[in-house]
Amino acid sequence: MPHVELSDATRVYETKSDRVTALADVSFSVRKGERIALLGRSGSGKSTLLNLLGGLDRVTSGSLRVGGHDLGAMTSDELAAYRLRTVGMVFQAFNLIRTKTALQNVEVPRTLSRANRASRRQDCLAALGAVGLQDRAGHRPAELSGGEQQRVAIARALANQPELLLADEPTGNLDSSTAADIIALLMDHSQQHQTTVVLVTHDEELATTFADRTLRLHDGRLIETD
Repeated sequence: MPHVELSDATRVYETKSDRVTALADVSFSVRKGERIALLGRSGSGKSTLLNLLGGLDRVTSGSLRVGGHDLGAMTSDELAAYRLRTVGMVFQAFNLIRTKTALQNVEVPRTLSRANRASRRQDCLAALGAVGLQDRAGHRPAELSGGEQQRVAIARALANQPELLLADEPTGNLDSSTAADIIALLMDHSQQHQTTVVLVTHDEELATTFADRTLRLHDGRLIETD
């Protein structure tokens, strides 16, 4: 059984004066542990697809299943549990809590899942160490560079050992050396834990290096798979 499976997935946004099809009849499947690179210009539907996979939005028609579960049939509470326990998300805008330290930000998903405090702290410090930031654990986002904030966001996404990792341009704010280290970390994590990864990037070389397979979107439609 595929880990992720979309069948004619369509997302339409409607207002009183307009109707926009952000995603149209997209069908593909992903094996557990497979790494997918998602390419496409701005407005091609990449962010919409990530939001659907992350349970932040629902398909208008068609179906989307993750781990055999139909996300469209889930209640709001079930989707919240899915986001907490199954998905790790790396947002392009970081979405860090400004009043919390780096460690406290990484701890958020583990806190919500009611993990034991001692093991939670140890695991989250290890996650920060994996992205090279254990010595910055007590710093708040305003005291970190953009690249450091991105690495905190990646550590937070991995803290709960998600089955599905969604990453929106995770190396966009990093220098080339740090970006290479982060990509190596994500690949190693995927291999060790059989984590399925969907990574959005504009970097063709990165897609080739990282992904088992590349998907390309254009105007909300899947136009090519490698």
